[in-house]
Amino acid sequence: MKEYINQGSKDTRSGFGDGLTELGRINPNVVALCADLIGSLKMNQFIKENPERFFQVGIAEANMIGIAAGLTVGGKIPFTGTFANFSTGRVYDQIRQSVAYSDKNVKICASHAGVTLGEDGATHQILEDIGLMKMLPGMTVINTCDYNQTKAATIAIAEFEGPVYLRFGRPSVANFTAVDQKFEVGKGILLQEGKDVTIVATGHLVWEALEAAKTLHEQGISAEVIDIHTIKPLDEAIILKSVAKTKCIVSAEEHNYLGGLGESIAGVLALNHPTPQEFVATKDTFGESGTPAQLMEKYGLNKDAVVAAVKKVMERK
Repeated sequence: MKEYINQGSKDTRSGFGDGLTELGRINPNVVALCADLIGSLKMNQFIKENPERFFQVGIAEANMIGIAAGLTVGGKIPFTGTFANFSTGRVYDQIRQSVAYSDKNVKICASHAGVTLGEDGATHQILEDIGLMKMLPGMTVINTCDYNQTKAATIAIAEFEGPVYLRFGRPSVANFTAVDQKFEVGKGILLQEGKDVTIVATGHLVWEALEAAKTLHEQGISAEVIDIHTIKPLDEAIILKSVAKTKCIVSAEEHNYLGGLGESIAGVLALNHPTPQEFVATKDTFGESGTPAQLMEKYGLNKDAVVAAVKKVMERK
């Protein structure tokens, strides 16, 4: 069984900030916009090095999206930054009309996604954003799992033509992917080979899936673990190849089971290879105030929940 080492807990939003800073040094067309949350989005260093390429829009997220769309007309590559709730729910019409419908090269970068935002509570903990974004024609949806992957994704999407929704989080989480990784949009990553069950995870649930695989291994269950960082376009081939071998699958995400990664996987399976599936996700509910660990436990978004889902789905083979 392959072992993944936690290189030290780091927040994924810092991966975005450091990736943006690096982009500022290598790509003169990259510009950044923020809706009054510079510190939370870790944009300070980019601003320090590129003050003429930063626009503080204030608490006017809809205006920020409109400005970003306009900047693309002149060849700029705008990266917008605010909380995931404000990046999507508050400005959905502007994204739909000015970015997606108009096919503008805007990178919508969203921090503090999911329940791990923590104590700010349900009003800020969006659990529907992946669904909102993946339904927009032409929108690419990316949800990264650790600091290194978020930094690599931030750099990679500058070269990717078209609108992108990049989702990441607030808390420090295990940092376990390669420092020098090449991020490929739309390409899933086989982290762990197995023969009894497939676990497909995204975002903060990837590490939990790997930890679950360790527990399952100790119990004589061989789990294949796949990191799906790009939810749209979905890497259907890697999923179908895996379930052809394991005959059952668990999807794991910090998002509502309606509209998320699991739903996309279910659609692929229904059309190509009907397979028993269990969902590790929130069950059509809003969040609440609490620490990230408390909320992940309460809403069934940790390794124990993955283990339980695996045992349940294996009984359905």
